[in-house]
Amino acid sequence: MTEDTLAFSEEDLETLAEPHNDVLVISFLLSNIRINRVLVDPGSSANVIRSKVVEHLGLLDQIIPASQVLHVFNMASKVMKGEIALPVDMSGTIQNTKFHVISGDMRYNALLGWLWIHSMRAIPSTLHQMIKFPTKDGITTIYGEHHAAKEMFAVYQEALNPIHSTSDESGSVQTPEDEEYRSSNFRCPRRVGCNEIDN
Repeated sequence: MTEDTLAFSEEDLETLAEPHNDVLVISFLLSNIRINRVLVDPGSSANVIRSKVVEHLGLLDQIIPASQVLHVFNMASKVMKGEIALPVDMSGTIQNTKFHVISGDMRYNALLGWLWIHSMRAIPSTLHQMIKFPTKDGITTIYGEHHAAKEMFAVYQEALNPIHSTSDESGSVQTPEDEEYRSSNFRCPRRVGCNEIDN
């Protein structure tokens, strides 16, 4: 196996505290704002983002109106407000990405489907709780936020029952001035080998 081979190993599993059956949840940057609770879903063709996130970014006027019913992660049907193209910054690698904008109460702020995954030439692994993709400097690894994944998996199991988020909205979208952002940009909950970008 060469240094730039995109693969997962038993050593990747050793960093997990316990066996799991969790989805893969990560974070990324949009306009220097960290977006938490981002679901990576290889089974989805659509990239989805909450309208509240777009509003926080001050980009509501950039939404292109469109009407379409989407079946999202929790199997509920959502009518989208429109589409928007946003520069997704993943540990320094930026990919302009088209999102479907939807409103409503979801436990994730954005969803990245196989269109984004393929454009990044990325390989996600729910088992290893990480996603890897090639860059000019080698293979970049983004680690999953395991605590958020566990919560979202529980929501999926109870999808037939209405669930309302009790999390603090201010903790879901962070600016570079936030203390947690400065100290833990793209921090891995396992606290090993996490990539960081400059503020």
